[in-house]
Amino acid sequence: MEAAVTGGLPCRWVAGDEAYGGDPNLAAALRGHHLGYVLAVACSHHVPTGIGVQRADQIAADLPKQAWQRLSAGDGAKGHRYYDWAFITLPLAVDQHAGHHWLLIRRNRTADELAFYRCWSPRLVPLPQLVSVAGSRWRIEESFQSAKTGLGLDQHQHRRWRAWHRWTTLVIAAHAFLAAATTVSTTTAEGMTAITANELRRLFHALIIEPARRTANLIAWSIFRRRHQATARNSHYARQALGGGSRSRRESSN
Repeated sequence: MEAAVTGGLPCRWVAGDEAYGGDPNLAAALRGHHLGYVLAVACSHHVPTGIGVQRADQIAADLPKQAWQRLSAGDGAKGHRYYDWAFITLPLAVDQHAGHHWLLIRRNRTADELAFYRCWSPRLVPLPQLVSVAGSRWRIEESFQSAKTGLGLDQHQHRRWRAWHRWTTLVIAAHAFLAAATTVSTTTAEGMTAITANELRRLFHALIIEPARRTANLIAWSIFRRRHQATARNSHYARQALGGGSRSRRESSN
């Protein structure tokens, strides 16, 4: 993190799972760099409040019904990823960095499962912005999964750091190339999803590395798959819109 900030990486927010949310030194360092964060914490995480230190799950249990708001954490494969959200303003941390602290709570609308986040921002922000940052982890995790399954990010089998570093750098560069290449075409045919990094990788492998079939057949299969994906996506969104206030289906990305 220090190297990224010193190097001038443009960044305003940091998101992370419980492994990072449980590290108070990381949170203090982020505040020192004036970087807002939304870091997941365990249900047993102790939170300082105006009436003393409490467990995160106890705070959630005491919230009134009107404290919860239904908000989308972003678009998913089966429609908007709707959850119930609530946040509680917390007192300043012991390091006294200026800014605003919150405990953000996410509730699954079908299973009533809870997730908790410690949040901080150098300026006051509304709940939807914290929800948006929390939801951004889904896309980040999707990118890591794509790099693992499609490009072998976790298949290095190296014992030394230098070899691992070279392998990881090459895989990330390849993934960045695919991601950048998907933005070259700004138009998408009606009734088809936009081409993704995974789809581009499949086409590149089939057309360049192992050209086992005719080019026309591969392109036709790619178009068919993207049209099928678009039909399924539109169906999910339409069904979700018709459902109105009813509880949405549980997302696989919980």
